[in-house]
This record gives sequence, C-alpha cells and structure tokens, in this order.
Amino acid sequence: MNHETAIAVASIVMAGFTIAIGSIGPALGEARALAQALSSIAQQPDEANTITRTLFVGMAMVESTAIYCFVISIILLFANPFVSTVVGQ
Repeated sequence: MNHETAIAVASIVMAGFTIAIGSIGPALGEARALAQALSSIAQQPDEANTITRTLFVGMAMVESTAIYCFVISIILLFANPFVSTVVGQ
C-alpha cells in the first residue's frame, strides 16, 4: 500500500467518525430542547408562539455543529489537502 492509498483510507475512516460523532451531540441537544419546549407549551399554552420561535432559533444554532462536521467530512473526501502534499513530494 502506497502513501496515497493510506491517506485515502485514513481520510474515509476519519470522515465517517466525524459524521458519526459530530451528529450525536446535536441530536441529543435537539431532542432535549424539543422535550423542554413541549413541556413548556403544555404548562403555558398562551406562550406557544414565543416558545416555538425561540425553539426554532435554538435548533438552528445546535444544528450548525452537525453541518460543520459534514463540511469537514466532505473536504476530507473530495478536496483532501493531505493527498496534494504527498503527491507534491
């Protein structure tokens, strides 16, 4: 196995780990936020619009972490900077 193949295999494995680990935190955070929002709406139905709006803003911020992990994985798979370094040497 040459250096390019080893870097490609390591990049694919690390891209998978990045997506797997990077999705767990946001998924748990969004589930907890939704559970708390539903509980709050059940206790104060008059404030449902405010709670829902705040929930969507919060979920968008939490989801950005998963999106960053996705972008890093795509970079590792398709625009890998390590391969060009090995090829240049």
